Amino acid sequence: MSQNTVIENKTIDYVPENERHGRSRSLFTLWFCTNIAPLAVVTGAISTQTFHLDIISAFIAIVAGHLFGGLFLALTSAQGPKVGIPQMVQSRAQFGRYGSLLVVAFTSVIYLGFFISNITLSGKVINNVIPAIPLTGATILGAIAATVIGVVGYNFIHRLNKIGAWVMGGALIAGLFVMFTQPLPADFWHRGTFNLGGWFATFSICAVWQISFSPYTSDYSRYLPASVGIFKPFICTWLGACGGTILAFMFGVVAVNIVGGDTEAMAAVRQASGVLGPVLMILFLLNIICHNSMNLYGTVLSLITAVQTFRPDWTPGARVRVVASSIVLVGSVAVAVVAAANFVSYFLNLIWALIGVLIPWCMINLLDFYVVKKQRYDIASIFSADGGRYGRVNINALLTYFGGVLIQVPFVENAFFTGPYAHLIPGADISWGISLVFTSVCYLLLNKKAFCSVSGEIKHTGVQRG
Repeated sequence: MSQNTVIENKTIDYVPENERHGRSRSLFTLWFCTNIAPLAVVTGAISTQTFHLDIISAFIAIVAGHLFGGLFLALTSAQGPKVGIPQMVQSRAQFGRYGSLLVVAFTSVIYLGFFISNITLSGKVINNVIPAIPLTGATILGAIAATVIGVVGYNFIHRLNKIGAWVMGGALIAGLFVMFTQPLPADFWHRGTFNLGGWFATFSICAVWQISFSPYTSDYSRYLPASVGIFKPFICTWLGACGGTILAFMFGVVAVNIVGGDTEAMAAVRQASGVLGPVLMILFLLNIICHNSMNLYGTVLSLITAVQTFRPDWTPGARVRVVASSIVLVGSVAVAVVAAANFVSYFLNLIWALIGVLIPWCMINLLDFYVVKKQRYDIASIFSADGGRYGRVNINALLTYFGGVLIQVPFVENAFFTGPYAHLIPGADISWGISLVFTSVCYLLLNKKAFCSVSGEIKHTGVQRG
C-alpha cells in the first residue's frame, strides 16, 4: 500500500517488504488514544463505587492489572511486522485453515457487538450535545463517521490517533489539574478500604480489558518493516495501551470520588472538571467514533478472512472492504435503531460473556508464535488451499482451545450463568486466570515434539498475493 493512496488497497493479503512503512512509535499513539474512552472512565470508577476500594488501593490495582494484561496485547501486536498479515489470518498457523474459523467467528461477533454498542453510545452523545439532531439521525451520523474512517483504512486510523493522543492526553491531564486544584472532600483519600476481593476484581477487569484487544492488534502493525524487530513494537504498544487506559481509569476514579455518592461516572466527569466539562464531552465523542472505526476495521477483516477460507484463490481488494463495511454499517444501524433497548443490553451481555473465549486463543497464539514456532511462520502455507504445513485442522490446538474455554465454566459469573465456584474470591472473576494457566500448560505439553524440532520452520517465503 502506497502512503499516498487515499483508501487502503489491501485487506487480508500479505504485505511485502517494499510496501512496508512507518515507525514503531505510531503504535504508542494508536493504543494510547484509542483507550482514552468513556467506557474506560466508567469502568475505572467501578473500583471505588462498586468494589469500595480506597483511592490508593484502586490506583495500585488499576496500574498492576493493565501492566500485566498489556503484556499479552503488546506481544500479539509485535507479531505484525514479522508476519505482515492480519491477526485472524495468522490464526491458521495455530489452528489450521478451517480450524481457525471458530476463532474468527467468535472474534467477528464480539467486535461487531462492540461496534453496535458504540454507535448507540455516540448517537446518544451527539443528541445530547446537539439536541436539534434526533437520536436516530445522531446514531446514523456517528455510525457513518466511524465507517468512513475504517474504510479509508490503516494510515488514516494511525494519523487520527497520532493527533488524538496529544489532544486526549492533554485534555485529561488538564481535567485532573482542575479537579485537584479545587477543594477536595475531607474523606477523599480515606473513603473506602482495601479488600482482597475488590482489589483482585479490579485487577482482573483491567487485565482482561487489555487481553480483549489481542485479536486485532497485528492488524495495526503489519505494515511496519520487519527490520523493526520484536522489542520496539512491543514496548511502544505496551506503554501506549497501558498509559492511555490507566489515565482514563484513574480519571474516572478521581471524578466520582470528588462528586461523591452514586453519581454516574461521565456525569461526575462533567461536574468535577468544571469549565472543561463540555469540551471533554465533545472530545470523548470524537474518540468514540475513532475507536469505533477500529471495531469496524477488525470486524470487516475477520469477515473477509472467513469467506476467503473457502475461496483460497481469491485476493480481495479495497472494493471488497468498502462493500463489506457498508453491509456491516447498514446491519449495525438497523440493530441499534430498530431493536428495543433491552435487546441491545442483552446482546452486550452476550458479547461480554464471549470475551472468555479469547483467553485460550491468546495463549495458544502467543505460545505457538514465540515458543513453539520461534517467530517463524510459512506465509505460503497460511494461504494454501490445503493449509500447507499447518493443515486444514489442528486437532491439538482445538482440543486445547476447548479445554481452555470449558475449564472456565465452574468459575465464571456473567448475566447468563454463575458457576458453583464463581465466588472463591468474592466479587472477582478468576475464570480467566485459570484458563490462562491451563491453556498454557496443555498447549506446551501437546506440542512438545514440535517445540523440539522447530529449527526447520520457514520464516517466510516472500510470497506476494495481489
